[in-house]
Amino acid sequence: MLMKEYRICMPLTVEEYKIGQLYMISKHSNEQSGGGEGVEVVRNQPDTHPQHGLGQLTEKRIYLNSKLPSWVSVFVPRVFYVTEKAWNFYPYTITEYSVSFLPKFSIRIETRFENNNGDNNNVFGDRPTPAESVSHLDILIDPIPDKHYKETEDLSSWVSEKTGRGPLVEGWRKDSIPIMCSYKRVQCSFEVYGFQGKTEDFIHRNIQDILLVGHRQAVAWTDEWHGMSLEDVREYERQIQEQTNSKLKSTQNNNTAAPRPAYSRSMSVTDERSLKKMGVKTMAMSDPSTSTLPHSTVRLNSTPE
Repeated sequence: MLMKEYRICMPLTVEEYKIGQLYMISKHSNEQSGGGEGVEVVRNQPDTHPQHGLGQLTEKRIYLNSKLPSWVSVFVPRVFYVTEKAWNFYPYTITEYSVSFLPKFSIRIETRFENNNGDNNNVFGDRPTPAESVSHLDILIDPIPDKHYKETEDLSSWVSEKTGRGPLVEGWRKDSIPIMCSYKRVQCSFEVYGFQGKTEDFIHRNIQDILLVGHRQAVAWTDEWHGMSLEDVREYERQIQEQTNSKLKSTQNNNTAAPRPAYSRSMSVTDERSLKKMGVKTMAMSDPSTSTLPHSTVRLNSTPE
């Protein structure tokens, strides 16, 4: 299991980002959906946690076949999606990713938001993260994939008319007011012989790109969401989710007869011989709809569930 902690600062307050985060996730998911791939929202409902209190539970299916490297695409089924379950107890959130036919694959992300510049070395309160496992991401200067770059989201020229903030300049995290940090402890595991190291590295590279793009967009779109109430952004979220689900299902229906690439083959989730060749033990998976509470925190020396 590979664990890293990412720290991403923004020129916002934690209270402001409560709205900005919800707006950004909905709009970003809609933008990334199309061509039979993207994000389908399965449920989005209030949820109560015994420790963290009242929050929001969201379950999504993320379809992303074309975004996989060829060495992963070889053994995934034609219709492939990752299940995301997120518990939002703002300013603390938990997100878990799983794949039903790969029980040894898991990603868990714990997030805490604080009004500082990323200098809290024990933000989760259980143990300090080793310095070598901490990555400070800069939404201004750190590179993102060319396909995600948009001039309107370039924070070196961004100016918010509503807040008077921007543009950002190099070194902005030292004296920006306001400033907040998104602390994310990411633990991923793919315990399949021959694929573990390569897959876990691939996951972390993609998570880093997603974090940079998402947090850049939250800032760049400030004037779109700033001033919204929680009720306003929940209604926006509901409307966008309907659009996203409709867009995704429409393109999937049109592409059901799409041919499989020559280098790959479709694999049934019950194809035990194929799974055993990969070193995966098949197991009966529980119905995700029957459980709403997140798993307990995964430790580095734990055996993945």
